[in-house]
Amino acid sequence: MTNSIVEFVRHLTSLSIELETDGVSGAAPEELRLRCHAPEGVLTPTLRQEIARRKTEILLFLQQAKQVKTSHQLPIQRVPRDGELPLSFAQQRLWFLHHLSPDSRSYNMLDAWRLNGSLNIVALSESLSELIRRHEVLRTTFSTVDGKPVQVIAPPVAVTLPIHNLQGLSTQQQTAQIRQVAKSVASKPFDLAIGPLVQFTILQLSDQEYVLLLKMHHIIYDAWSLNIFFHELSLAYAAFTQGLPNPLPELPIQYADFAFWQRQWLTGEVLDRQLAYWQKQLADAPTVLELPTDRPRPPVQSFRGGVECFQLDRDLTQRLKQLSQESETTLFMTLLAAFLVLLSRYSGQLDIVVGSPIANRNNKSVKQLIGFFANTLVLRGDLSGNPSFADFLAQVRQATLSAYAHQDLPFEMLVEKLQPDRDLSRNPLVQVMFSLQNAPQSSWNLPGLTIQNISLPIDEMVRFDLEVNYWEVSGGLEGIWSYSTDLFDATTITRIAQHFQTLLKAIVANQEARVAELLLLSQAERHQLLVEWNNTQAFYPQDKCIHQLFEEQVALTPDAVAVVFEDVHTRLVASLTYTELNCRANQLAHYLESLGVGVDVLVGICVERSPEMVVGLLGILKAGGVYVPLDPEYPTERLKFMLEDAQVRVLLTQQKLVEKLPLHTAQLVCLDTDAPMISQSPQDNPIPSVQASNLAYMIYTSGSTGTPKGVLIALEGLLNLVKWHQQTFQITSGDKATQLAGTGFDAAVWEIWPYLTIGASLYLVKSELVTEPVNLRDWLILHKITISFVPTPVAQELLSLEWTKESVALRYMLIGGDQLASYPSASLPFQVVNNYGPTENTVVTTSGSVAAKEEQILPTIGRPISNTQVYILDKYLQPVPIGVPGELHISGMGLARGYLNREELTSEKFIDNPFNNLLVKTHSSKLYKTGDLARYLPSGNIEYLGRMDHQV
Repeated sequence: MTNSIVEFVRHLTSLSIELETDGVSGAAPEELRLRCHAPEGVLTPTLRQEIARRKTEILLFLQQAKQVKTSHQLPIQRVPRDGELPLSFAQQRLWFLHHLSPDSRSYNMLDAWRLNGSLNIVALSESLSELIRRHEVLRTTFSTVDGKPVQVIAPPVAVTLPIHNLQGLSTQQQTAQIRQVAKSVASKPFDLAIGPLVQFTILQLSDQEYVLLLKMHHIIYDAWSLNIFFHELSLAYAAFTQGLPNPLPELPIQYADFAFWQRQWLTGEVLDRQLAYWQKQLADAPTVLELPTDRPRPPVQSFRGGVECFQLDRDLTQRLKQLSQESETTLFMTLLAAFLVLLSRYSGQLDIVVGSPIANRNNKSVKQLIGFFANTLVLRGDLSGNPSFADFLAQVRQATLSAYAHQDLPFEMLVEKLQPDRDLSRNPLVQVMFSLQNAPQSSWNLPGLTIQNISLPIDEMVRFDLEVNYWEVSGGLEGIWSYSTDLFDATTITRIAQHFQTLLKAIVANQEARVAELLLLSQAERHQLLVEWNNTQAFYPQDKCIHQLFEEQVALTPDAVAVVFEDVHTRLVASLTYTELNCRANQLAHYLESLGVGVDVLVGICVERSPEMVVGLLGILKAGGVYVPLDPEYPTERLKFMLEDAQVRVLLTQQKLVEKLPLHTAQLVCLDTDAPMISQSPQDNPIPSVQASNLAYMIYTSGSTGTPKGVLIALEGLLNLVKWHQQTFQITSGDKATQLAGTGFDAAVWEIWPYLTIGASLYLVKSELVTEPVNLRDWLILHKITISFVPTPVAQELLSLEWTKESVALRYMLIGGDQLASYPSASLPFQVVNNYGPTENTVVTTSGSVAAKEEQILPTIGRPISNTQVYILDKYLQPVPIGVPGELHISGMGLARGYLNREELTSEKFIDNPFNNLLVKTHSSKLYKTGDLARYLPSGNIEYLGRMDHQV
């Protein structure tokens, strides 16, 4: 016995049992009487008992679904054919879409069947001719009169089947010819004004084997209609092959009568009641479902699509049915609720709207008509507050029953009344469809023939971003997932469908679980995301500090060039050797020690890009101090805040910058004018008690997410970055690198220490070159630079320039700090590497090479660097699937120790995390996803930053 009230009523309807209520409108169920009308022999004693037992349920359902409607007071009657025949509302929308894009095939159907056996071509032609005579809609076209579309019904004519004789061809040649004919038939668009809108083609392979092609336009049929078509074709063919008369009775009304009736009935109070419900139901509903896509949405839909098929096994199907029965819902409602949860988890939206097709054949007089009756119901789910699935299912049940009760308002009219913003890139109101097909399945049998549907090698056409249809089959449930190939790859759809199945298993295991905690990922996926892609363990020096690694290079190559710069006095290129740099830094370090600088003491440094900057940074580290970069280009107010906040004990600067500095309490040291005094200090290496666990620098965030915060970075994080960088980019003492970033930007940290700790030469770039891409390119070539970090906006211009391979020494261009808008050219003689990292991590968190590609999608920001882990989680700290939005959480060696004078970085245990990692949200205002990286702006818009490369 069918297990829920809706399915039970549908079961009775399928047996041709009609249910009616007697009593006053609005009366309580106990005051109503239930009447059943059934064909003889159908109403068995068992069925009578079940109906009696569930009488109250049935009456409640009939009341809520309004099965007894005012439509019964206005029967459908035949109308004269000599006047203008209007289109139904559904037809009118398809007519409008056709005129927008007359060459589109998105509403065309082409099906093929292989017929094996003795085919009676004459009887088949007669049967098809009878169906076209019997159903006026099959010989209807659509003309325009005074700017309005009207139905034009042609007189019936005998069908002549075009037959392609392929009998003389080999099997391989026949297959190729079938494909060619199918493509040719499919490629020709319909002309709605000329027709015919139903076409047949026969391909004869042998005297016992044929292929039948059927092509129709959606404006004259729906899924229910196809079952009528094949059922009646079977009856007619069976009769005509035996010389018997036509067995099909005449139809009292036709589709044109329904279209006229619909426009007459759906007015006044009936329309107002339907419209009032939907306007209330969809008040403030989102009109766009933002599913993460593989490619940017094109400005105009192409309707090109793909199809993937999946199966839910018998055991899972039975458990879903059992859950539905226990919850007093239908299987459709349970699947729909789960699907809404899936969409919410994928989109991050809590208010989800999807469409669902409905047969819309409530009036029994239209049940045997071919035509476009189907309607689209807009179903809405509210997942705010993270309800249990059981509670959400109850909500979906109520919403679905209410929608059934108001299904007569055509979707086309709803769109017209709500007037969502017109957007040719997506469908109005709903972009995703979901259904559990329950149209009656009639047999498609022709005497003496076996019939098999065959797939056609033609481009699939879709009308929505995603359309999911399930059918009950003997082995469980079969799902057909149709999708826009403009937006999605087949692998993405496969992954989403697998997550849906995982979600369904979690639901039947525990329907009381909160919707945000239901598992989407398989154990293998969780292991991949959490372990495999974060297996970044690598060696880095922990027994020596940055300045000690530098001192080792001084001992190895004392006369090698360490820093190259343009002398401010002579305007000539000058340099410091490793020995010269070391001596000056040692003198400064001893001088700073005399001022009280020691381990973890903050020392400000506000200098221009110059040799003094490098000497100052190195001298602070050698003294055991923590350098705090203060960019002299910053506004005075920002410098004032930073100095007051940091309360540095000593401030290194240059004489010409003193006047720009705001009031402060630090002891001022001018590296240029105080040089004679500093030079009196010893030149030997100081021996502070600093260790790798101590701090290296403190740098301020930009303040884009609030007040700037001073981030404390340990030496061990810097050492890890340096070692990773040197190994990844094969840095040697022969490299020539650039220092181009502003001193207040943490990229400057990255530009200096990987090179000075391995014996390479560091070239200080003149500030004006940053704004002159052509001159910067020429400068890089002139000085034979081998590796350079360039901020992304500057790099984008550099990458568009012409580079002569023979004259370029550059091996790597490192970029970061902003979105890379396109892939580099294939002709570039160097590698481009995209990098990302928040200030709260030691400069770089992820890194990845950007190969030349012709793609719309943006380049990735790479994978986690050594000894760093990245996790992309939702707000409930659950790992999200590939492609799904979430927050980026970072753990590992590079994490900051905390914020100066503020709270420590938030550390949270990962829910259900067997690896016990500490996770740190980098910015609560940012939204990231595996596969992409984006940021929510205060305006609510999303700024694209890059893509997270999680491809194995």
